[in-house]
Amino acid sequence: MTATEHSAARTAGPAGPSDWDPAAYGRFRDLRLRPALDLLARIGAIPDGPVVDLGCGNGAVGPALASRWPDRPRIGVDSSAAMLAEARAKGGYTSLVSADVARWKPDAAPALIFSNAALHWLADHGVLLPGLARMLAPEGMLAVQMPRQFFAPSHRFLRDFAAEMFADRFDFAQWQSPVWAPSDYHRLLSPFGTVDVWETEYLQRLAPAEDAHPVRRFTESTIMRPFLDRLSAAETESFVARYEAALSAAYPAEADGSVLFPFRRLFVTLVR
Repeated sequence: MTATEHSAARTAGPAGPSDWDPAAYGRFRDLRLRPALDLLARIGAIPDGPVVDLGCGNGAVGPALASRWPDRPRIGVDSSAAMLAEARAKGGYTSLVSADVARWKPDAAPALIFSNAALHWLADHGVLLPGLARMLAPEGMLAVQMPRQFFAPSHRFLRDFAAEMFADRFDFAQWQSPVWAPSDYHRLLSPFGTVDVWETEYLQRLAPAEDAHPVRRFTESTIMRPFLDRLSAAETESFVARYEAALSAAYPAEADGSVLFPFRRLFVTLVR
């Protein structure tokens, strides 16, 4: 599974994971970009060295990084060929690297490791984030944003329905949220420098969507992918129908057909 929060349409069947779909992800470009820009605004002076966008996806943040640090090496890292192709077209990076984010190693100590909506796809944060902190140049910064939406109806319904309908493939008895509590990240990273951790809940207005609940259109581009990749076409139809019905009750439409969708995100910065 690629390490970026992108894509909607399945490009592979039940036999294997799908690649990300840049066009599908782009439907909600502004909503997904806003947290990245909010995180970027909290970054002050950084030392000499490259700027790394870890899990750069389709390169949406690349132009903002280029505007902020036009004279720095700007390296985008992702494992999705489709997303890297789109990132290359946007032109915000001096180089792009195809790599598993969990195993990536820099050639030179980064001044900034920036990661927007990527690291929640990876396990073992107790090893992953300290490892990233150790890569930084002295006075360098780690800046991370991850969704913390996993107990909201939009995400909980997927686990509940998959476990009930397809128990042979989905078992969440031992499931734990991939994103920790804010205090846990503070304790984890404090030995490495100055840490700041905060959460923001964005009240997102989703425009009406043709033939779909707006929240389903939003989640199918990210959190639904691992579920749909393991279902046949017929199973997908029944699963989506049940999910749509539950979403309609949890997130009722406004008079104009739009939906108000609260979405919580966690932010972490560390200055080494």
